[in-house]
Amino acid sequence: MLQRNSNILAVGLAFAHLAMGGGFFLTIGNPVAANDPQAKKAVMVVRPDGCHEPAKAQLSGVAEGIVNGARRSVPLKLAALSKPGTYAVYREWPAEGVWVVNLTGKYLGGTTTAIVPMGPNGFQRESAKFLSRPATAADIEAALLTAK
Repeated sequence: MLQRNSNILAVGLAFAHLAMGGGFFLTIGNPVAANDPQAKKAVMVVRPDGCHEPAKAQLSGVAEGIVNGARRSVPLKLAALSKPGTYAVYREWPAEGVWVVNLTGKYLGGTTTAIVPMGPNGFQRESAKFLSRPATAADIEAALLTAK
């Protein structure tokens, strides 16, 4: 009976994981929503969701752009905020050109990505692409071509 209940529990957990859309993903938001003074001058905040210990997820970011016809990449320093696993993203790239921010999260062997176009008034959430894998060069190029 114990073995049967364990099997039912395992199957139930597997279906729950599928129903939640696969688990691990990144959420981007307005810095004001973080309710943290350190986020005040950030362009956005990011946090990992769908994982049991968000503070153990590893997040990184790179601003990818086209300035005067030339491709540029600027590694970003994400600043940890008071809520564990939540980070502020500050503008570290030039004002000129077209830019997207490529955010990558890693947790327990899984990788998730958010490619976020940056406009004159900040990040463009409605145009962001969320992937359950690392972004490819083609993903970045496509996002840059459609960025405003």
